[in-house]
Amino acid sequence: MESFTFIDLFAGIGGMRIPFDELGAECVFTSEFDKFAQITYRENFGETPQGDITSIDEKDIPSHDILLAGFPCQAFSHAGLKKGFEDTRGTLFFDIERILKFHRPKAFLLENVKGLRSHNKGKTIATIIRVLNKMDYDLHIEVLNAKEFGLPQNRERIFIIGFRDAVNFSFPLPSNKPTKVGEILQKRVKDKYTITDRIWAGHKRRKKEAMAKGYGFGYVLFQRNSVYTSTISARYWKDGSEILIEQKNKNPRTLTPREAARLQGFPEDFRIPVSDVQAYKQFGNAVPVNVIRAIAEEMVKHLN
Repeated sequence: MESFTFIDLFAGIGGMRIPFDELGAECVFTSEFDKFAQITYRENFGETPQGDITSIDEKDIPSHDILLAGFPCQAFSHAGLKKGFEDTRGTLFFDIERILKFHRPKAFLLENVKGLRSHNKGKTIATIIRVLNKMDYDLHIEVLNAKEFGLPQNRERIFIIGFRDAVNFSFPLPSNKPTKVGEILQKRVKDKYTITDRIWAGHKRRKKEAMAKGYGFGYVLFQRNSVYTSTISARYWKDGSEILIEQKNKNPRTLTPREAARLQGFPEDFRIPVSDVQAYKQFGNAVPVNVIRAIAEEMVKHLN
């Protein structure tokens, strides 16, 4: 295989990087704003990402074949007031735009929440597509779900892929490998992950109130034989209510950071050098590695 270079923007803890590393591509630049994510990234990849991308000149970024970015979703409304949503200045997408314009990589892979499609009544995604089309990239957009790629988690994300040259690209087909929550659970878990009587009572009370009002919100319980969990979020550290694991003759417990890593498809040797609170934020913000792996394999075929 021909070797490729790539850059990792809004890198988080490197979930997008892992599959490209596995394929033999070389990472030549990373950027991540959060100092705790930088610690985890350095521990696992041996390099500290550069900080705030908005203050990094595109000319100082090495040339590269592929741009990766799990970028934050922001409203484009301020820019839109003046430019009719044609302008991305004032948003972090602008930084992706200026780097793509300057370097013209062969391909890019962008990831975001599924809600990007309907964000700001569809104007945000329309702006993004317009900007990328203006740069003459051949675009492919799809929502993929982690549970269809061997991870026991219901996590839908939108992926935007662009190629500088028109290619006959297709998104990977789901592997539909059967999943079970038990696969990611540790055999022995410290008592500190069992929720207290007070927190459990609060969860039950809030769920009852929500149901009385006709809402479906509240804690969700899973056990070993559950096929998949809900989506783990960056706020999981607050009370863990979206994914609680049943225990015999005990209150339920939260996932451990290692289980959260497994739920997102991170390898067993991935190191977690930060506090539990930071770890939950990091894995809740991360990409599902299995899905990226399937996409990366397809992308590289076309780049070859």
